[in-house]
Amino acid sequence: MALRASGHGMRVKIVQFIKAAALTGEIAAVKNLAGVEFVQTGLGFVPSAGHPDFYSHQDAAAHALKIAAEAVQSGAYDMIILDEICNAVAKKLIREDDVLAMIHSAGSSLCLVLTGRRASEGLIAAADTVTIMQCRKHGFQENILAQKGVEY
Repeated sequence: MALRASGHGMRVKIVQFIKAAALTGEIAAVKNLAGVEFVQTGLGFVPSAGHPDFYSHQDAAAHALKIAAEAVQSGAYDMIILDEICNAVAKKLIREDDVLAMIHSAGSSLCLVLTGRRASEGLIAAADTVTIMQCRKHGFQENILAQKGVEY
């Protein structure tokens, strides 16, 4: 969507909530897209809620949500993509109510895109369009590691 929007001269901001690797294909590609800003705030794979590092992930997700909310209110963007925000809610890194408040504060001209698995019923209800991608088979199940250009 960022590629398409950039091609139409739209101003785009992408905020990544989970990923932490500085050398992903997304980051490399965005450097070549006019009008697209990219912010990565995640810390990588999220540990279980009882793990001591879990709170650092919550802090990182809260920071990402603050950046996203400021972008929504700024009026500086035509599209804001919140990458893996649905996962952040599902993993209890941020509260669904806070995300919904941000969604409802957005102006009607802003295209707000939320991505990630396990979208909550509340986020689905607030959306205009919902697409669910379902994995039928994945190389990881056959011990194929994440592939450059496919998973990162």
